[in-house]
Amino acid sequence: MAKTHVTLTLNGESTELLCEPRQTLLEVLRDELDLTGTKEGCATGDCGACSVLLDGRVVCACLVLGVEAEGRTLTTVEGLADGDQLHPLQRAFLEHAALQCGICTPGFLIAAKALLERNPDPSEHEVRYELAGNLCRCTGYDKIVHAVLAAAAEMRGTVARGRGTASRGN
Repeated sequence: MAKTHVTLTLNGESTELLCEPRQTLLEVLRDELDLTGTKEGCATGDCGACSVLLDGRVVCACLVLGVEAEGRTLTTVEGLADGDQLHPLQRAFLEHAALQCGICTPGFLIAAKALLERNPDPSEHEVRYELAGNLCRCTGYDKIVHAVLAAAAEMRGTVARGRGTASRGN
């Protein structure tokens, strides 16, 4: 099958690739670009493990064709860190033990990033609602929710102390 030339902005970098028109974005990321952070969970768009940001919107990479990324901006879990510096969400997931097997983690991180970009101070209810499209079989959801809330506090310049927050300057 003939391959199609695709140009996109991937994790902040201009990228060109060749892919078959029938390849999903998930297959392109993992097989053509060696970006294996995005995971395949169900291949039907039900679990959220393959979530990526396409033009700032959360999509399941298993439901999008690679050729549909032409001219668009794509962020994967690999694009969250800044070099060796983990994103606050990644640090919070580690600090709050919000991961176990790791299959769902990239999707949760991407969904949480999208949420915090829209709403830097979400309530617990809002976090749970926004992450409802991501399924986890290992951790339960409390640690994930608390990690997102902690990262949100850090990103706002506050740190969680008990039930309230306090400014870092205090």
